[in-house]
Amino acid sequence: MNDISPKAEIDPRAKIGQNCKIFPFVYIEGDVEIGDNCILFPFVSILNGTRMGNSNKIHQGAVIGALPQDFNFRGEKSECVLGNNNIIRENVVINRATHRGCQTVIGNDNMLMEGSHISHDTKMGDGCVVGYGTKIAGDCSIGNGVIYSSSVIENAATRVGDRAMIQAGATFSKDIPPYIIVTGDTCYGGVNSYMLEKDEVNDKVIKHINNAYRLVFHGQTSLFDAIYQVRDQIPDSEEIRNIVEFLEKSEKGVIGKK
Repeated sequence: MNDISPKAEIDPRAKIGQNCKIFPFVYIEGDVEIGDNCILFPFVSILNGTRMGNSNKIHQGAVIGALPQDFNFRGEKSECVLGNNNIIRENVVINRATHRGCQTVIGNDNMLMEGSHISHDTKMGDGCVVGYGTKIAGDCSIGNGVIYSSSVIENAATRVGDRAMIQAGATFSKDIPPYIIVTGDTCYGGVNSYMLEKDEVNDKVIKHINNAYRLVFHGQTSLFDAIYQVRDQIPDSEEIRNIVEFLEKSEKGVIGKK
């Protein structure tokens, strides 16, 4: 059984799962699908194109599936997809995609803190934290376990690799490779060893990751040559392959060092 306030405004075409709690003054449009065990607090807006999984908590004032803030948008039907077990805090805005058949995607087990904004066509993995007031532009790609501190600005079509940690106030227009810390002045600040240890990556592999990034950020070569050196000199592991693949696919280049 659902617990839905009579003061919520819900289009009868919307599909709502089981055991959901919907507070007063929630607004849900017709082309919406909501899974089981979700909680929508007062003044939440769930707009057309939203596809939401199970056990999500959406807090006051959040807008899910907002129209894309993109000059190329022509009113096409697109989607905003949320997985399971996400916590969306107050006044968060997530835009749906710009073009027909495209999606903005938020994976599973993410926490988006107050005032953060995820723009059109961005893809976020699982287990990420987005800090207060962080703004992520359109067409971005975000891996798993990424941590944004407060007031980070990620510019359009950039990529962030798995388990990267971005400190408060950073603004970036280039890619951030996996497993690193980015300082507030948007420079390489070392390997995110704490999170790697928490994920039970062994010390030897963490050492290899450190050595790989010495070649990338402190070597006197191009990124192309640094990738070749990592392949040639660093013992193989899943993490090293992830780094190499990420760097090889970078179109905007990667952030620099101090």
